[in-house]
Amino acid sequence: MKKILSGIVALFCISGVYAQVKMPAASPTQFIKQEFGLGSIELTYSRPGLKGRNMIGNIEPWGSVWRTGANASTKIRFTDEVTINGKKIDSGTYALYTIPAQDGNWTFILNKGVNNWGATGYKESDDVLRMKVKASKNPGKVETLTMQFSDVKPESLKLNIKWEDFGLQIPIFTNITDRIRASIEEALKSDNKPYWQAAAFYFDYDKNYKKALEMVNGAITSQKEAPYYMVYQKAVIQKKLGDKKGAKETVTKALEAAKAAKNENYTIMSEQLLAELK
Repeated sequence: MKKILSGIVALFCISGVYAQVKMPAASPTQFIKQEFGLGSIELTYSRPGLKGRNMIGNIEPWGSVWRTGANASTKIRFTDEVTINGKKIDSGTYALYTIPAQDGNWTFILNKGVNNWGATGYKESDDVLRMKVKASKNPGKVETLTMQFSDVKPESLKLNIKWEDFGLQIPIFTNITDRIRASIEEALKSDNKPYWQAAAFYFDYDKNYKKALEMVNGAITSQKEAPYYMVYQKAVIQKKLGDKKGAKETVTKALEAAKAAKNENYTIMSEQLLAELK
């Protein structure tokens, strides 16, 4: 009896030692947050490695729904409305799936099944988006499943998915110009006019350079001493409008102000713009 009890105690002791051992996750989780438009996109997924295996078309069969990760379903969250493949996607969290295809025409899926464990429980009826994506060939094998955002612009970016020999690129869009315009126009009715923000909007988004010049002039005159960056931006706008002489005079002032402030970046930028105007 004593031997049995001793064995039980030893077993519990060994189990306790194992319970305290910490090991790296076989497929570590990654969380990515990308500011986009007037909101952000958040991506959470587990990253399996090849580890000498042939995965796509083998362990992950052609034509089968793949969790596009490991462990729980891969999740993507939009805090603001976006458009993918011409379809508006409401803000919220979605499960991200793909279906690998031997002919290279993969299927990219956003699905409501955020509580699914991988592809288990997946229902096509829960799809919010289903689109064909042409897979590209990676220049070299990608050992660890990798997702990232690239070509990030105010109203567009690309979601890149790479693993093994395959790469997918999904363009994502948002429309914020109309909302910002309405906000800017309303704010310009107030006493505290957002001239500088308005100048940036009309230049970068609306491409209304005359309006941008009007706003940047308002920003400059509202200051006791115009900052070099505002003066520089005025010169950029004047150049866009074809006023080479005015742009040259303005950027010369910006250069002097940038040097006085010991701002190396704007000194270089002003010098470069001045050289372009000669």
